[in-house]
Amino acid sequence: MARLDRLDRRGLPLSTSSDLAAGRYRDGIDLLLAAWPGAAEALEAAIAADPGFALAHAARARLHAIRAEPAAARARIVAAAELVARHGTERERSHVEALSLAIHGRSAEALERSLAHLEAWPRDALILSLPLGAFGLFAFSGMADHDQARVDLCERHARHYAEDDWWFLTYRGWSQAENGAVAQGRALTQRGFELRRENANAAHALSHALYEAGAGEEAERLIEGWLPGYDRSGPLHGHIAWHAALGALERGDAARALALYAAHVQPSVSAGMPVNIVSDTASFLWRLQAYGHAVPPGLWQAAADYARPVFPAAGFAFADAHMAILEAATGDGEAVGRRAAALAQLAETGRLAAGPVVPAICRAALAFAEGDHAGCARILEPVAAEVVRIGGSGAQREMIEDMLLLALMRSGAAAKARALLDRRLHRRPSPRDTAWRGQMAG
Repeated sequence: MARLDRLDRRGLPLSTSSDLAAGRYRDGIDLLLAAWPGAAEALEAAIAADPGFALAHAARARLHAIRAEPAAARARIVAAAELVARHGTERERSHVEALSLAIHGRSAEALERSLAHLEAWPRDALILSLPLGAFGLFAFSGMADHDQARVDLCERHARHYAEDDWWFLTYRGWSQAENGAVAQGRALTQRGFELRRENANAAHALSHALYEAGAGEEAERLIEGWLPGYDRSGPLHGHIAWHAALGALERGDAARALALYAAHVQPSVSAGMPVNIVSDTASFLWRLQAYGHAVPPGLWQAAADYARPVFPAAGFAFADAHMAILEAATGDGEAVGRRAAALAQLAETGRLAAGPVVPAICRAALAFAEGDHAGCARILEPVAAEVVRIGGSGAQREMIEDMLLLALMRSGAAAKARALLDRRLHRRPSPRDTAWRGQMAG
């Protein structure tokens, strides 16, 4: 029999009779949704107060998954499923099922289950969080229109969230900004950030909105003032610093960018999620070098050494694109070739949601690293519109567009390079692109 004595933060019943368990669960979910330290401890306290509280076990499983601890995540979600089957409500059983599918890597089913769940219980924020974000189920679905899909989902359920719901404002704003409605997205995200500044997801989303608005220096100032209050154990600490480093690179301040990388981003100092560490290190070092600055000795190899055991096999499109850049930069062309061949086979058999664009990016990265800029452009140009399918954010994927742009510039395709630069400058003012456009005009 369900014990409907307590409510979650958004008014949904919780099957626990313990005031302490319910309170610590609410705290834990807030911290989880804010990407803030302390979530694990709060959820463990909820479980200690009521060992039969299925949703606390499920949330702990979700946190293990976020931290790339798959064995612990699977064990926790199995325990949650057993508990919820005995004394959970229909909503709680559906909640645990959606999380279980995601944790067990059944992403397409998890997305389908999550969307169906939200039709019945739209205020279930933890489940709504699954399709959203740069690394959510939509982003990694292989869809070419995942930016629009996130907006549609948020707008569909917006009426169910209070106007001062800091979490929903954050993700609604981020979704709008990523989809091109930058001013609207920035305003929503700013409001969410002001309501709860101890919210790394809001600081992160606002950094993205400022980036897309061409306000890189403002983003740097935001991060410089906010980051010291965010403990290094926070999962987004290194990644938010990466945003500041990109801003410094855009201004041409390589020394500042490298100092941020050394202090916050490189694998030896970051406590971030492995997918963030690998993508942030690969993309920062690639940009640093591509923009004409020297990469200090050892940085490429340290990043590659960290990444190799984390993503040894092909099949995770977003990670594969960054792994190929690391492999190419460290002279391991054979590894890039193996990765691209494995990805091509997965794409041919329908087992790679993002499709043939992924092996193409890998081959292009190798061509660029070897100085074959004409070859890189030939590979990337036909698939440029499909790069969005690898997921991640616009700021992260812009590296691939940079690769195409520089390949066109360096291979003598001036007219194509100018056209691409003009489109980029129309979309987002950038000191780097302005300088490149000036060089081409001269």
